[in-house]
Amino acid sequence: MAEPTIVPEPDRVDGAPHPRETQNLFGQKAAEAAFLEAFTSGRMHHGWLITGPRGVGKATLAWRIARFLLAQPAVDGGLFGTPQPPADMEVSPDHPVARRLLALSEPGLKLIRRSLNEQGRMRQVIAVEDVRALRDFFGLSAVDGGRRVVIVDAADEMNPNAANALLKLLEEPPSDAVLLLIAHQPSRLLPTIRSRCRELRLSVLGARDMGHALTQAMGEGAADIDSQALAELSGGSVGEAIRILANDGMAIYAQLLAVMDGLPAMDRPRLRALADTVAGRGAEARFDLLVRMVDMAMARVARTGASGQPLPEAAPGEAALIARLAPDAASARRWAELAADLGARARQGRAVNLDPAALVLDMFLRMENVARTLAR
Repeated sequence: MAEPTIVPEPDRVDGAPHPRETQNLFGQKAAEAAFLEAFTSGRMHHGWLITGPRGVGKATLAWRIARFLLAQPAVDGGLFGTPQPPADMEVSPDHPVARRLLALSEPGLKLIRRSLNEQGRMRQVIAVEDVRALRDFFGLSAVDGGRRVVIVDAADEMNPNAANALLKLLEEPPSDAVLLLIAHQPSRLLPTIRSRCRELRLSVLGARDMGHALTQAMGEGAADIDSQALAELSGGSVGEAIRILANDGMAIYAQLLAVMDGLPAMDRPRLRALADTVAGRGAEARFDLLVRMVDMAMARVARTGASGQPLPEAAPGEAALIARLAPDAASARRWAELAADLGARARQGRAVNLDPAALVLDMFLRMENVARTLAR
């Protein structure tokens, strides 16, 4: 018997549960409270735009909202009167709706995300046919009081035709329909789509919420993790934190700082050793992570120098290094100018198949030039 085909899920972070499998959401109480207040007050909007940095729980919130809405009983003022409004958005994992959502078999939910093309490859955008499937979804007979929920993950991945098709639904929404649009970069959406949605903006996670979220995602594997350092390195993004851990990112950042510690004259053997770790077959993820780490390091140097306020350390010795490289606002500006195109230059070079080790060497040599200029 042939093995079943496993269809990749573009909205899943490798090494982490899918958002529909995530029961608890940490660090986003304000957004949850805003939605619950709208629901209980009877001022429910038909379109919700869930925004914020990538990996902070936007999809988890969308699935929590969908689970909550579809589990609510119909309000008909019947024999037992109107039920009390819910005090929170919790739904038991044993609830039939929760089980159906987990299995992607809930008739009241439609998930719109990137799909496979005719050649069986994952599309880079959400195509118009993905959105047009909503016509059949809303054409089905109503169930459980008629409430329907749509999750678009991510709305800023729609191509122009798909965006226009979704706009028509937002302009004339079906009765009892709620559309949840997840957007990492809402500025990429049509202004008319943004104007027809109420926004729920999620914030980055602090160390405590990061620790709770990682424990939920990784279980006992999160016990020895420095959640404070990881919150700093990931920019408060759980998704990014999981990617960092999966690619030994904490060690990469420590290596990066060790090389920078020699500025304005770096240890060449140590630099070449770091560059060699991203060369060769199968090292693409490590290269991408190192470039993101360089972006993070440059941003932290510039921010600390400009504000004069030290950030919590993301690795031992980082605070002293940053204080030496950016002692004032003038030096911070030079590092900020470098940061503006350092990572972009490396990514562009990789896109045209330049040697990744050479690109890493180029990044650090440009850092060295700035450090030497400042030293003079």
